[in-house]
Amino acid sequence: MSPVLISISLLICSNVFMTFAWYAHLKELNHKHWMLAALLSWGLAFFEYLLQVPANRIGHTALNVGQLKIMQEAIALSVFVPFSVYYLKEPLKLDYLWAGVCLLGAVYFMFRSKWA
Repeated sequence: MSPVLISISLLICSNVFMTFAWYAHLKELNHKHWMLAALLSWGLAFFEYLLQVPANRIGHTALNVGQLKIMQEAIALSVFVPFSVYYLKEPLKLDYLWAGVCLLGAVYFMFRSKWA
């Protein structure tokens, strides 16, 4: 498997952990002290880092840091929107589409020399 595909796969998994670490406490622990939510979130973030660090190291063999960062942001939005809609029961907004279009533009500009 190519380093880019491995990196993408690991970043998708790491973003699932990070999205839960950042936002799941808003639903599950909203009546608990914020310190408990922070400690549990840090525990989830540990697993995110176990995936994110190798993702970036492997990805950096084929991509530059800017490309890795933009790729991560596009993946983050791709993970966040379904999480927000299905897990947190937030309404799906057209703003997500516009944010996605902007990120696609960023992806294009960061990768256009690689595709040329």
